[in-house]
Formats: sequence, structure tokens, C-alpha cells
Amino acid sequence: MRTKQQYRENLLKLKRNIYFKGEKIGRDHEVLQQSINVLGHTFDAAMDPATKDLCTAKSHLSGETINRFCHIHQSTDDLHKKQDMTRTLCRHVGYCIGRCMGVDSINAVNSVSFEADKMNGGNTEYHKNFLKWLDNFQKNDLIGTCAQTDVKGERMLRPSQQTDPDQYLHVVEKRSDGIVVKGCKVHITQASIADEIMVLPTRSLGPDETEYAVAFAVPADYDGVTQVIHPHNMRKREHYKRGFDFGAVDSYVIFDNVFVPWDRVFLCGEYQHGGLCALLFALFHRHSYSGCKPAIGDVTLGMAALAAEVNGIEKSSHVREKLASIIQISELGYAAGFTASELGKPEVYIPGMGQVPYGPGSYIPNSLYCNVGRCLTGEAVFHEQEILCDIAGGIPATFPFEQDLMNKDLKPIMEKYLKRNAKMPIEDQIKFWMYLSDMTVSDLAGGMNYGGYHGGGSPIMEQIAITSQYDIRLRKELVKKLAGMSTK
Repeated sequence: MRTKQQYRENLLKLKRNIYFKGEKIGRDHEVLQQSINVLGHTFDAAMDPATKDLCTAKSHLSGETINRFCHIHQSTDDLHKKQDMTRTLCRHVGYCIGRCMGVDSINAVNSVSFEADKMNGGNTEYHKNFLKWLDNFQKNDLIGTCAQTDVKGERMLRPSQQTDPDQYLHVVEKRSDGIVVKGCKVHITQASIADEIMVLPTRSLGPDETEYAVAFAVPADYDGVTQVIHPHNMRKREHYKRGFDFGAVDSYVIFDNVFVPWDRVFLCGEYQHGGLCALLFALFHRHSYSGCKPAIGDVTLGMAALAAEVNGIEKSSHVREKLASIIQISELGYAAGFTASELGKPEVYIPGMGQVPYGPGSYIPNSLYCNVGRCLTGEAVFHEQEILCDIAGGIPATFPFEQDLMNKDLKPIMEKYLKRNAKMPIEDQIKFWMYLSDMTVSDLAGGMNYGGYHGGGSPIMEQIAITSQYDIRLRKELVKKLAGMSTK
């Protein structure tokens, strides 16, 4: 396994294919450092005796100890540990740990590549290709991200109906030695500071859309791949230092006639499995949300409780009611994820067919509970922000800048008028309000709230999944029987 320093050193070796504010930058650019700090923590945690058990696993390929973010789930215990690892590490950094897209995409492709080969009667070697790629991914402790979301162009039209076919990434040429792809994947978190980008279909596909049913992996600095980034960073501090500097960075990942050799292709044309690939990644990623969203709820609860304490209103009944609301959302989301782990099987839910065996025997979390947990916590993102706003009042939005607080003439005056709790040191109160401002009214907060709501699928997508998988007819028949109605 790698260290944080080895990860940083490898980033410096990557070719410059990133644009920020119109300029091409390297991975050593200041704007990426807070995001690198987050991903770097996943290496530290795998070495820390306190978290090593959660953050490592035995590879089913080599038998060696690997980072759990590189692991294929082999049991319900693996699913439980992935959820708990995610919650633990998100607590450490205060938000998204940034490495879940990699583990969720490899688990999806592991099953899809196997099933596509089986459907093709052994005429393809997608799964063999994937396992060879995975072995290198695990041994070198690489960071992966998942490029799934397409631009989608004319939103009411299917991929094959688009005026511009590039609005969905697709295969433009098949060669004896590989394929050529073109298109753009958007909102791809941490792609600019990852080692590998796993590309997957974004939706179900029809028989006339085979060129869009493609899955492959390429290095983040691969020839023909360009990234245009949007970082989300905490505000710079000179004096009032934070305990952890969090950041995230998203990319438009543009593929301009990119050649991909066959040994890096894991699906190509099997439209029947293209939609399942999209579904499976979403499912695994929604399971990850049952760890990260409760962790963000933990941070949110702490901020709300501290805001109440600083403001001297912690004993108010309306504060207790709001704190209880945050706790309920967080723990119900976690409970749904725990149940999804416990009910995990080497099966997937396919509309019209129900639960069916799928993949080489690796474990897939229960779809219904993954979607219930993700929908519940996703819908609550702005409700929780409203609670913070209500308890904190307006101070986070207008809090003085650090330079004013450190000005020798202003400092004693500002400390006098910023002090609200006589029992808490003024420096701690200042650090708290600055942190709350970072997390609620900054560029970082705006971007992360949108990501919290839409990431892994907007709530409407989970609602569709929930209602399509739940046996509503059975419940209607139950009520008919209880009411003495005709059951015909």
C-alpha cells in the first residue's frame, strides 16, 4: 500500500491536461492541494492502528492486504465495513472522503464484465481484462474515480436521437487493437487528482444504441483526455487555523477521439448490460452515501449544537426539536445502509424479473434499502442547512474577514463585540463562526450542497427505483382483505 507522500509524488509525474480559469495547470497547483489533502487521508487511515481494520481488506485476487477502497466486496461483512469506513473517514475530514467513486465503479464493472462475457459465450474477454487491470490497481493502491454522467444535450431525447451524437460518450471506431471514443463526462469528482478514470454508461440503452454501451478505464492524464476543473475549497487562513483543510474538485472530462486498447475495455456494445452497469454503479454509490451522509449529519449536528451553545440558547425546546430532526435523518440513513449491507447477496434487482443472480459471486447491497437511505438523506440536505441558518442567525453570512480580526487596532474591538458566550474563549468562538461560515455560506458550501442533493442520483431517481421495486400490489391486497373488499 502507498503512503500519502507517495501518492503526492505520483501526481507530480502526470502530464498537464487540466485547465483552470483558462490556463493549463499541473497537479502541484495550489487550488488542488485541499482536495489532495482529503484523498491523502485515505492512505494515512490505512496505516493507522485505530482505523486499519476498517480501511484494509484481503484481496480476493492475490490474498494480499490492500486498501479497502480497491477491494471487491466478498461478503456482507465487507459491505458493513465499507459503510463504516466511509462514515469514519468522512467524520475525519468533515465532508466527502472523495474515494468512493473508485470502489463503487470497480464493484459494478466486476459483475457487469463477467455477465457480458457469459452472454457472449466466451467470445469476449472483458472480465479477464478487468481482473488484470484490477490486480495492478490493487497492488499499486491507485485512486480511481468514476466518469458516468454524460452532458445529455437535449434532455428529452435518448442518446440515439441527439442532434449531436457526442452529447453521450460513444464508440466512434472499433479497431483490431482497441476502440476510439468521443464525448464528455461531467461533474466528475476528484478526476483531476485520481490515478485512473473508470468510464461507464449513464443510463439504460436500446438495441439501436450499442455504441453508447461502453465501459473502460484510462489514466487521468491519458492522451486525448482534457479536464476543465471547478474546485471547491475552504477559505485561506493565516492565523485562525482549522483542524482539517477540506476541499473537493470536479471536472468536465473531455474525450476527443481517444484510443483505448482492448485490454482496458470492459464492455463494448452489449446494450443489455449497459443499463445494468449504470444501475449497479448508482446502487453501490448510494450504499456509500449511507456512510457519508450520516457522517455529514454528525458534523451538521455538531455545528448546530455549538451554534446554540455559543448563542446561549442550547436549552430552548425548539433547538432540541431541530437537533432531533438531524439525528433522525442521519441514523435512519445509516440504518437503511446497514440493512442493505446485511441483506446483500450476489444478486441484482432487474425490473420485471426481481432479484436474480448476477456476477462472479461478489456481494451487492440490497437495492431497496440503498435507495431508501439515499433518498431520505438527499432530500434533507437543504432542510439541514435551514436548521443551521435558524439556530446560528445571520452571523455566518457577515462575519468579519480574518485580516480585520488580526488588525492591531480592530482586534480588541472586534473581540469585544463578537463575544457571545462568557464561558468560551473568544478565539474558539471566532474559529467556530469562521468554520460554520465555510460550511454554510461559502463557495465550498454551495457546491457541496448541490453535490449532496444530486450526487449518486437525484432523489427523483431513488423514488423511481423505490416504487418500481416495492410490491405495492401486495399492500393493496392486504388492505382489501382487512376491509372485506373483493380481491378480484
